[in-house]
Amino acid sequence: MNFVAIIQARMGSTRLPGKVLMPLGDTCILDYVVARCQKIQKVSQVVVATSILKQDDDIENWCELNGVSCFRGSEEDVLERYYVCAQKYKADYILRVTADCPFVDYELASLMIEAMITNPSDILLYEGQIPRGLAVEVISLQALEKVNLQGTESRHREHVTYYAYENKDNFTCVSLNLPKYLDHPQLRITVDTSEDYEVCQLIAEKFVDNKTISSAEVIQYLLNSPEVSEINAHIEQKPVI
Repeated sequence: MNFVAIIQARMGSTRLPGKVLMPLGDTCILDYVVARCQKIQKVSQVVVATSILKQDDDIENWCELNGVSCFRGSEEDVLERYYVCAQKYKADYILRVTADCPFVDYELASLMIEAMITNPSDILLYEGQIPRGLAVEVISLQALEKVNLQGTESRHREHVTYYAYENKDNFTCVSLNLPKYLDHPQLRITVDTSEDYEVCQLIAEKFVDNKTISSAEVIQYLLNSPEVSEINAHIEQKPVI
């Protein structure tokens, strides 16, 4: 089984333009995401998938400077971008990661892969909720092909796996019991606004020079530091439409 982590990244964020290359710690947000994806067990390749827009040349340049694989495809049709990228890198399974999650949980992702190896399926589901910004998604290439063919609404093209979750009965699923440390859905550990960015900067300062600090320790820090977690507690996630 070939597991490929594909990180979707673009410079054109509406709420925080250029966020994926914004400074974090002694590096940048994208570097954190890549480093943590490289820690996922049994992942053979980590690829940054960006668009063909001129403004995303900076992302490709960063990848070239840092020895990271980069794929460029459609700006708006993210689903097509993923599918073509997955084909190019001969993925059997794709781990979908977004570049605005600098503390993505590589230990959880490793558990997801083990669950898929034990019980090969189209998609992975888990019960409950976790802090926003820590999870990855796992989907088979076969399922992604079906989603690419059948998911025609704009929300399906933008959110890649959304069609599969809307139509779970048409896919085989494997379930995963989440570790207890993740049971804090009130926390936001992602970068969508300036407040989110401030929180992630404070986390990076707390764990200086440690891009791969465990997500469990990040969560505990936020639980012990309500003055930090409250900075972005009021942010509402943009709805899927």
